[in-house]
Order: sequence, then structure tokens, then C-alpha cells
Amino acid sequence: MRALFPNVAETHGVVVRVSVSYLPEQSEPARGRWFWAYHVRIENEGTQTVQLLTRHWIITDGRGARHSVEGEGVVGEQPMIEPGGSFDYVSGCPLATPTGAMQGSYRMTAEDGSSFDVEIPRFALIAPAVAQ
Repeated sequence: MRALFPNVAETHGVVVRVSVSYLPEQSEPARGRWFWAYHVRIENEGTQTVQLLTRHWIITDGRGARHSVEGEGVVGEQPMIEPGGSFDYVSGCPLATPTGAMQGSYRMTAEDGSSFDVEIPRFALIAPAVAQ
């Protein structure tokens, strides 16, 4: 599993795994645009059903500029994840530099009404070198 999802964090029994791919077909380096897709798997190893309510991303480009992105759910959903279950989604990130990084957190609520933040592990966004 680690090879498929090399970036892993666990918080309160919720495991977040991330893999990332550079998408050359959606990137335009000559125009200062690089694009990555990232695949997230959220696994509930706890004893209660949890629901993902909100997301908070911190995106840092290769110049060190940080952008904060917050919103409800992920890919238009606020998934319920039962014990032993998981939820997968794929999204994307454009940058104005060929390198950067992302990290963040999800706000979850458990069936007992408690709320907590779950860490999204930091992962690098690195475009492959292109021969000039």
C-alpha cells in the first residue's frame, strides 16, 4: 500500500494516504503552468462512523508563496466512512512553478457528535526535468 500511496498520516484512527502524478498533457511550462493530479484514500480504522465535513489545504509553490484553500467536503461530497471502510477521490492542482507542495487537514465529525481535525500528509509537487 505504501508504494501506491507513499504519503501517509494517521489521526484519531483515520488514515489519509496520498499519491501524486504530474500531468504533462494539462501543463503548459512555456506559459508558466504546471498541473498535478492527486489521489487521496481516507481509511477509517476507528470504531465509529465518521463524516468528512470540510477541507483545508495549504499549497506552497516553488517560490515559497503559500495559498490557503478551504471548503466544504471533497469533490462535492461530505462522505460518511464506516469503521473498516474507506473513501477515495482524485483532484488536481495547478501551479505557476514546476515545484511545490501541498498539505492540510480535514474536519471530521464522529457518530458520538465529537469533531476533530485529521492531518493530510505533506506531499511534493515536482515536474520532471524537460530537456531544452
